[in-house]
Amino acid sequence: MSASVKGFRDSQSGSGALFEDVYLIDGKRTPFGKYTGSLSSMSPTDLGILAGRAAIEAAGVPAAEIDQTIVANIGQASADCFFLPRHIALYSGAPLQSTALLTQRICGSGMELLGQAAEQIALGKAQLVLGCGTDTMSRFPLASYSARQGFPLGRPEFVDLLWEALNDTAAVPMGCTADNLAREYNLSREEVDAFAMRSQERYATAQQNGFFEGEIAPIAPKGVLEMGDYKPRKYRLNSREECGADEHPRRTTLEQLARLPFVFSKEGPTTAGSASGIVDGAAAMMVASGDYVRAHGLKPLGKIRGFAASGVRPDIMGIGPAPSIRLLLKQLGMQLGDIDRFEINEAFAAQCLAVARELQLDEDKLNINGGAIAIGHPLGATGVRLTLTCLKTLQRDGKQFGIASACIGGGQGIALAVEAC
Repeated sequence: MSASVKGFRDSQSGSGALFEDVYLIDGKRTPFGKYTGSLSSMSPTDLGILAGRAAIEAAGVPAAEIDQTIVANIGQASADCFFLPRHIALYSGAPLQSTALLTQRICGSGMELLGQAAEQIALGKAQLVLGCGTDTMSRFPLASYSARQGFPLGRPEFVDLLWEALNDTAAVPMGCTADNLAREYNLSREEVDAFAMRSQERYATAQQNGFFEGEIAPIAPKGVLEMGDYKPRKYRLNSREECGADEHPRRTTLEQLARLPFVFSKEGPTTAGSASGIVDGAAAMMVASGDYVRAHGLKPLGKIRGFAASGVRPDIMGIGPAPSIRLLLKQLGMQLGDIDRFEINEAFAAQCLAVARELQLDEDKLNINGGAIAIGHPLGATGVRLTLTCLKTLQRDGKQFGIASACIGGGQGIALAVEAC
């Protein structure tokens, strides 16, 4: 069998592709640092390099055999951001003649890059691809788009790109889309807070059991990233101490959550406690053809079976995973009950809960190690993290099929199906 791809398009539901003989060998991620926390002094490029190197090591493949590097990065948070994909490739050890590109589907970018990597392999354009998502959200800049054209004395114009990232100028702010879904699906404040609490509790249990040690690569307090004749890249953590664990998860109670004020609308129910964390981090995975896997005697985590993307109304963008999951399952000839584990990004508790209600998901299969309400949501890295977590959960639990999915600002959803090896 050789790697192959079959694209599909449904004018009412979206588009995507199904794959044969394309594998996810292994991956790693950095810890996810809290807003202005340990990782806030690092550029997304350096975070991506560290995640890329760790993924290559975990996969047990030679970096010199990488054909392509595909990177997701949403917030251009360093002065050399225009070179980010190429620098991640080169400093991760990819050969000079290999190529690198950037992909952007906002919150779904991590899954998009894995799907694109699979397409490149199935088309015969690569045998081994490094896929990496990275964002230092703490460093999203203040920007002046009019400064070159001049401005009146005392009236410079600046925008906060981190704040603007939370607003869809065609519709409503992201949090309002979750509140809209809460009204549409009759979700109470108590239900939403309980979902958020469950995310924190499930994460704490998984962490205590050592689950995340298998996907996190700790970061030293300072270091120099060197590769060949390229200029060394120095970094230092804001904490001045090693960062070896996620910083956003917190102990809380339902009583504490109930006291938090609504953030986006007077009616709520979204609060800071029921929204994903603003964090910094990177995640990477190695994608390969079956021929490459067999020739090198590798034991991959799993296969990419397919991915799909759908468009939805911008004012309820959070429902996006529902149509994309349905479309993907239809194309695979599978039912919801065939899927053993779901990793659906918790952009907001109300949003993820609405998706679960729309699909009538068994919530004992959903985000069983906690989700982005606990871990955080570094935009470009999340899709890779969800996929890595999904496969490692399947491996741990002795299960076969999983789906990683996310809603996307502007009104989209994306889903990626994997099969454990």
